[in-house]
Amino acid sequence: MIQQVSVFCASSQKVNPVYLKAAHRLGKILAHNHIAVYYGGGAVGLMGRLADAILEEQGLIYGVIPEFMVDAGWAHPVVNQIIVSDMHQRKKRLLEHTDAIITLPGGVGTLEELLEMITLKQLGQITIPIIIVNINGFYDHLLSFLEKMIVEKFMRDIHRNLWSVTDDPDQVLETIRTAPGWDGSAIKYAPA
Repeated sequence: MIQQVSVFCASSQKVNPVYLKAAHRLGKILAHNHIAVYYGGGAVGLMGRLADAILEEQGLIYGVIPEFMVDAGWAHPVVNQIIVSDMHQRKKRLLEHTDAIITLPGGVGTLEELLEMITLKQLGQITIPIIIVNINGFYDHLLSFLEKMIVEKFMRDIHRNLWSVTDDPDQVLETIRTAPGWDGSAIKYAPA
């Protein structure tokens, strides 16, 4: 049963509206399914649209945001915020008690978060599903690059099971439910 997820996504609001619409749709779906959401705490971009959709539906959402971002005025004014000291603490908190990681399109911060989660899963430090929401083919190049790592033997074939992909927010929950299993003994697969 999915009770809590963490969502990584962009804070940019100048992006193609298709991405903002997807974030809003995902927020509605998570709220309707009574799933608590933890995210980066931002008020604008995909972060803001996700949060606003959840709040519109009286869903549960919590921001996890470093103090310097609060000081910069980036925190969503209505979301309950968990203020942490730095970006490392943010990622650590986003991993606590979560049933899945969902990654929407984003910039280098989102990419860094996603790749750290894939690395932790590869090393058996986490075992939860990692879902890449590939709206508008946004992650096509990354997925090709990950496949090249496997083909070139930097990763094993089994490492394709570290992440799951959907291009539709409406399919995110089913993608979580059907994600391949992974366990803590997976570290044995880490060396290619």
